[in-house]
Amino acid sequence: MYAKTEELRHLGPAVPVELPDGLTAWSVVRGETVSYLLTHPDVSRDVTRAVPTYETGEVPWLAPWIDLQNMTTKDGADHSRLRRVVVPSLTYRRIQQLRPAIEKIVRGLIEDLANKADDTPVDVHAAFSYQIPTLVICDLLGIPEDQRPEVLRVFRLVARTDALSEDEATQLNLDLLTAMRTLIDEKRAHPGDDLTSILIIESLKEEDPLTEDELIATLLLMIGGGSQTTINLIDHALADLTACPHARQALIRGEDPRPIIEESLRKDCPVMNLPMRWALADIDLGEGVMIRTGEPILLNYGGHGRDENVNPEPAHFDPSRKNPQHLAFGLGVHRCPGSHLAILEAEVAVSLFCQAFPHAQLVGAIDDYAGPTFIGNDLLELPMRLGNAHEAAQH
Repeated sequence: MYAKTEELRHLGPAVPVELPDGLTAWSVVRGETVSYLLTHPDVSRDVTRAVPTYETGEVPWLAPWIDLQNMTTKDGADHSRLRRVVVPSLTYRRIQQLRPAIEKIVRGLIEDLANKADDTPVDVHAAFSYQIPTLVICDLLGIPEDQRPEVLRVFRLVARTDALSEDEATQLNLDLLTAMRTLIDEKRAHPGDDLTSILIIESLKEEDPLTEDELIATLLLMIGGGSQTTINLIDHALADLTACPHARQALIRGEDPRPIIEESLRKDCPVMNLPMRWALADIDLGEGVMIRTGEPILLNYGGHGRDENVNPEPAHFDPSRKNPQHLAFGLGVHRCPGSHLAILEAEVAVSLFCQAFPHAQLVGAIDDYAGPTFIGNDLLELPMRLGNAHEAAQH
């Protein structure tokens, strides 16, 4: 995706690209243009505002991204109403209270890795990066053990854009909805102190309570946003650290991991292209490019962080970079409310990993493991040699 991004960057401020099922959209890669359109009053996340003739499910693979009624697909008052029930559970103070539980999860996974640590490559993605966010979000939302395999299965598939037929995409959407209805029914019957129960209770406090579809869509957003994107962040941060000894040593000494996480978010944004936005009016971007009313816009978040006009030497991982600019959590009213959780998980994960495995090395090139999607910055695996088992166990 990075090579394609650079190709598109040189073609203009927006370039028409063909997506699956013949859908055409404007791809926007240049950093300043991405930022401009993210906050443009005539750019909307709500397809029904821009394309009144759109029918739900019209593009099956795109449905999970645009059909669901949550705060990411609505603007104005509708967006504020849907966001209000989520934000109180994700404040910085509340999230920091989760640190001991997250550290316990990470230490347990490191202990398992230490038993495998030798010169044989270990898939750190499967055994570590993938496990942390999925365990944390499942615990937070109170997803029962017997429901977790199905919930995680459908979320692994939803971002894939390579192999799903129309029938498979339609079935996946049905499976997503079924999994969420099962969870909601469980929490209504047996409420607890988990975020799903809190969400149900908070939604009833609204003057206009959330509908069943809105509850489902909000849960889908919290699970998806709280799992795969954080997995990608941890994967890429660990990979970058294997080639940055001074940053790794700083973590081993117990220094603040935040600069490392911010630089990783810039260099390897967990979301490459987020579908979709639409023009509510004609938008002139210059250089002969005019986005017409109703046309879809695919903003390249990863392209923003890799734009040399935004960040000098953008392909270089430099945790000492002054004020790295990135859009990993969006911009404006749609900025991700789960950013505190993602950052905390990544800080704990990379710090404890580097302290346990100070000589871990990536096997091969990171591009060899890229996932089959243009949406997320996913890796299929992250093979590493962790080093001496005895040394790892001591840490």
